[in-house]
Amino acid sequence: MTIAETIKNRRAVFPAQYNGKPVSTATITQLLEAAHWAPTHKKTEPWRFKVLQGEALKRLGQFLAKTYTEITPPEKFSDFKHDKLIANPQKAGAIIAICMQRDPKERIPEWEEIAAVAMAVQNMWLQAVDLDLGGYWSSPGLIKYMDRFFDFQEGERCLGFFYLGYTDDALMQGIRSSIQDKTIWMHD
Repeated sequence: MTIAETIKNRRAVFPAQYNGKPVSTATITQLLEAAHWAPTHKKTEPWRFKVLQGEALKRLGQFLAKTYTEITPPEKFSDFKHDKLIANPQKAGAIIAICMQRDPKERIPEWEEIAAVAMAVQNMWLQAVDLDLGGYWSSPGLIKYMDRFFDFQEGERCLGFFYLGYTDDALMQGIRSSIQDKTIWMHD
């Protein structure tokens, strides 16, 4: 598959689509190595990852559901959402917590470090496609409470979760409008 084909074939594959096949440490390491080659201004390499497998997935789901229960007013509470928070992590072959370590010297704007982390995730996602592995970047509002679950360094925070799993489902073809509708060419 060419890089253009890999890019066009990248899709979100959700936990409900996973078939239960485990994701090996070697495969996850390949994803992390791909992530590590993302562009980074001033070489801050702000991406940090925390890999959850096995019982850690169950603990994450329980933590998310408990936190949701604690912060949600009774009139807005959803049993469906609560149960999904518990179940989805356990459906994954692995979850990689996507974290960012802010440059202590703040030599560059924070958005550039967030962008570098996003590019690292894109690299992981493209590598996952190449390995026939499904992925999904989830960024629930609950990520702002992850300092209660993970031990973060000073200036580190969670930007989301990269769910991983194999699927037996055929993935949908991507749909995009014309790039010409989003491009202005300036020659003079």
